[in-house]
This record gives sequence, C-alpha cells and structure tokens, in this order.
Amino acid sequence: MRALQRIRNYTKVIGQARRNRGDLVGWLGRRPQIGVATVGYETALLFSNKLDPRLKELAELKTAGLVACQFCLDVGSALAHTSGLTRQQITDLPRYRTSDAYSELEKLVIEFAEAMTVTPAVDIDDLRSTLLTHLTKTQLAELAATIAWENQRGRLNQGLGVQPTGMADGMACAMPEPPRIS
Repeated sequence: MRALQRIRNYTKVIGQARRNRGDLVGWLGRRPQIGVATVGYETALLFSNKLDPRLKELAELKTAGLVACQFCLDVGSALAHTSGLTRQQITDLPRYRTSDAYSELEKLVIEFAEAMTVTPAVDIDDLRSTLLTHLTKTQLAELAATIAWENQRGRLNQGLGVQPTGMADGMACAMPEPPRIS
C-alpha cells in the first residue's frame, strides 16, 4: 500500500513541473543504458517500503541540501509535503539539532544522512549502532541506500546543470545548506 501511495505522490509532484521539464530526461536520453539503470534504481527504492517514507524524505532533503542540488530540493520539498512532513520540518533542516520539530529518531536519521554525505565521510559506527536500536537492519539498509542514491542523484544533476522545475513553488522549500568548511 505504501508503494501505491508513493507512486501517486511522485506522479502528482512530477505533474507540477512548470519549467525545465525535459532537462534530466534529455540528458539521460543521450545514454539510454544510464537512463534505464536510473529508472531501475529509482523504482527499486520506490518499492522498498520497510522504512517509513517520511524518514526517507527527511534523509533525502538533508542530503540534497548538503550537496546544494536545486533540482533535488525542488522535487524533494514537494514530495516531503505529500508524505506528511510539516512546513517547520522542511525549513528547519539546516538547524535540526536545535529544532523541536523532530523526534529523536528523525534527528538520528538526519544526522546519518549528514554523516554519509559530508566529505570526507565521518565516523558513523556509533551512529549506526544507535540507529539499530530504533530500526531493523533491513530498514537501515534501505535508509543507507536512499541516502547514497540521493548523493548520486544530486551530484549527477549538478554536473549536468539540471535546473529546478517549480514543483515546490508556493510550498515550504528546503534551502541549500551553507558550505561546510573544515
């Protein structure tokens, strides 16, 4: 049932695109085997439903913000609305540690997304162990795959210059995170 709801949400959000509709499809159409692989992985994640979709959306948005992918933030913010995330949860992502908009588990998921995304990757052993007190190994594997895919997706979109399409126009939108300088 979750998969059907997510498919409806994705279809609705993609239908809200107002501009730059063909950017990504145009690029991936130049290398059909990469386009097919992309659709295959997207579909696998869509039908992987052991983890609450809201947690996936939080992790994807945090990751998109860290890599500053405008297209990902656009589509991700629209999808976050359809999955039930609040306006405050979407806008408080850069300051999630001090926000009261998130549960303990949601903060751990966002922290995990951050740990998997920063370069160089930070030590995540303790964080993984803590997450495993809240999630099954299957759910953690799904979360890690979602975050890793969002990293790939965001960096591909940036590399190709894929622009936002206006899917989140008029909604709360996660803003790009300020660059982290170590």
